[in-house]
Amino acid sequence: MMKKFHALGICLGAALLALLIWKIGPLVLWQDLSLFGWGLVPFILLEGAVDLFHTLGWRYCLSEPHRSLPFARLFAIRLAGGSINYVTPTGAVGGEVVKGTLLFLDYHGPEAATGVIIGKLSYALSQFLFVVLGSMVVLWRIRLPATASAAMFAASLLLGASMAAFFLVQRRGKLGTILRWGVARRLAGRRLEGVARHVTDVDCSLKRFYEEHPSGLPLSMLWHGIGFTCSIVKTWYFLFFMTGGSFFAAAGAWFLGTWLDLLTFAIPLGIGVQEAIRVLAFKTIGFSMDLGLTYGVALRLEQVFWAGIGLLAYGALMRRKRS
Repeated sequence: MMKKFHALGICLGAALLALLIWKIGPLVLWQDLSLFGWGLVPFILLEGAVDLFHTLGWRYCLSEPHRSLPFARLFAIRLAGGSINYVTPTGAVGGEVVKGTLLFLDYHGPEAATGVIIGKLSYALSQFLFVVLGSMVVLWRIRLPATASAAMFAASLLLGASMAAFFLVQRRGKLGTILRWGVARRLAGRRLEGVARHVTDVDCSLKRFYEEHPSGLPLSMLWHGIGFTCSIVKTWYFLFFMTGGSFFAAAGAWFLGTWLDLLTFAIPLGIGVQEAIRVLAFKTIGFSMDLGLTYGVALRLEQVFWAGIGLLAYGALMRRKRS
């Protein structure tokens, strides 16, 4: 069922992308990309700087001994996980499993799982707060339709509540509550009893992390915030190169586009949807549709490049372990 959903999502996304290119015009898109030209190279490389800051943020979510791993190795593990998330329709789950597995290969124990779980919360929570606060500063000066504003407010409340609940469950070590309840009442088989024991170990490790590293999550979110700021700088670079646009306009386009990304994270690969979101965001800010599509395509090329680097990193990490 899920495979059919993913295949349908990719097909619909590809159709949406084709419709956008047809509506805006392939020739116009090609002219814009040609104008960007070699400017695409710094644009792609800037994402590497963004990933460096996000890796620093992830490091603060790790317990010992994983926190003491060389930074280059953590960077490679993060790139490997991101590439798996990009090339497989697993809803940003497959890459997290890969990151946990690679951490586990270095040091066995539940700390590998907790590092991934806390890291996922830190990234999502910092992105959500950064977008909400940034939108309050930037987007209030932009006239959005009343229905769009209401939808953004309602979705923000829902996302914020779900992240707060996930944080409380982590901090109190309650991820395996339902499993332990079933085992206590002999409702689970031996296999689930084993799973319950492993999840209990993870819960204990989560509680221990928050007790031993009370500043870990806030520091992690701070570094992620710097990474998101670099993403805005990357958007400003594109706009300045193409139109001489201001940093304020770039921030508005980034905040609006990223907020919409938060609502469409489950769509496989984001094909078509990512480009449509940038067209909508750029048009709302006051730029042309073709500029938004050009930015979306540039983002796609950047993602393909770093996904390839991540796959190479994944292969190198696995080959090193086998040797």
